[in-house]
Amino acid sequence: MRVINERVRRNQWERWVVRSYDGSHPFHVHGCSFLLLSQEGRPVSDENAGWKDTVRVDDRAEFIVRFNHEATDEYPFMYHCHILEHEDMGMMGQFTVT
Repeated sequence: MRVINERVRRNQWERWVVRSYDGSHPFHVHGCSFLLLSQEGRPVSDENAGWKDTVRVDDRAEFIVRFNHEATDEYPFMYHCHILEHEDMGMMGQFTVT
């Protein structure tokens, strides 16, 4: 995979919104941990509070993330659904951190 889908800045907070249009997806981000802001349009439950690297997305999840480690074009990080068939259908991407 030689495509870079996103380019993010190192040590800066970002707000990411992940949407699902066809069922539940375990969404995973490499190279970081993140804090959920909302899940399915509601406040985060106590059980989903705290740092995560994977979150279940049924409809919509919103989180803040900060990347502290560099990821180059040659060795990018990735984000993806943990269901292999969904990855094969395009639910994955790569990003750099500079």
